[in-house]
Amino acid sequence: MTATQQQWHQRLSDLVAGNHSPTGDPVDAGARLVVSDPDGTEVFRAALARHHRYEDDGDQVIWIRPLVGGQDTGSGYLFNLGLARRRSLPVARADVVDDGVEIDLTTGQKARIEPADGPELEQLTRWDDFTNRLSPEEDAALGRLDADSWHGRYA
Repeated sequence: MTATQQQWHQRLSDLVAGNHSPTGDPVDAGARLVVSDPDGTEVFRAALARHHRYEDDGDQVIWIRPLVGGQDTGSGYLFNLGLARRRSLPVARADVVDDGVEIDLTTGQKARIEPADGPELEQLTRWDDFTNRLSPEEDAALGRLDADSWHGRYA
């Protein structure tokens, strides 16, 4: 792995884990994904769950979980894990830029993983509260990012 790859891998890991919190507490920080078309038009924005993984054959594909949907039920915020599915980012090139990681996707789009704030940080806080309800087995299954569908509770 090159020094550039190591640098952006580390920055991406720190962002997703919340290791860039000004308070030192990871729950005060997290990451968001912003995807833009080649013309610069933003086409997607979402907070990211606190896990990621690289495809087994290298760093050409990053698996993440954008936090979409969710609903306040009165007894807590719930996510449908069938909708908050893993997604892949097929990497052509990636670099650390400013406070984030910019990724040229093989689709021609650009992705930026950066510190979350505003609505995305609020969504991540709701996700953290939600995942506190999961069993250790459910939490581990989410973190593996190896399944395209979810069966069982919260599906």
